[in-house]
Amino acid sequence: MALPATERIVPVPVNRIELEAAVAFGTLRRAFEAEVPPLDVAHLRELLSQGADWRRLTLETAGPGIHRFVRFWTEHPTPLMRVGGADIPSAVYLIGDYATAARMFRHDAGTLLYTPLRVELHATRGGGTVLSVDQPSSRLGSFGNNKVTQAGFELDRMLGDLLEELDLPRPSVLRR
Repeated sequence: MALPATERIVPVPVNRIELEAAVAFGTLRRAFEAEVPPLDVAHLRELLSQGADWRRLTLETAGPGIHRFVRFWTEHPTPLMRVGGADIPSAVYLIGDYATAARMFRHDAGTLLYTPLRVELHATRGGGTVLSVDQPSSRLGSFGNNKVTQAGFELDRMLGDLLEELDLPRPSVLRR
């Protein structure tokens, strides 16, 4: 027996940003991982157990860059993909900023579907690297909530700041 449920289909247009950089995969991967450090989960648990307030939690979980991003998850799928016949260096990340995500969550918990952001790097045959990421505002605008939409534009700005910190150009859709 199926549970009673109401179906809603929401079309979500998205702009995928792809930057092909003339830099070796390992070099860009190391720069990315240095610029976007992993979330200190032990410190986060300590803050939560101490009952940290909003200000302290947002300050102490933010990344050190102007963009404030931290890495929540990292995967290097190359060894697994090699078994399937594709020996292409690749890395996948979930990155985000707690403060921005929490503000959106207050308005619509479904925003967690698109935050944190998923970023993918892979080597090209020519020795360069492609960085791919979906433009945050292009997905978050689908919630039809101005506060969420504005946070999506804030994430666009933060993403552009991150790319510039990596010496990559700010994509045209992230210029506001």
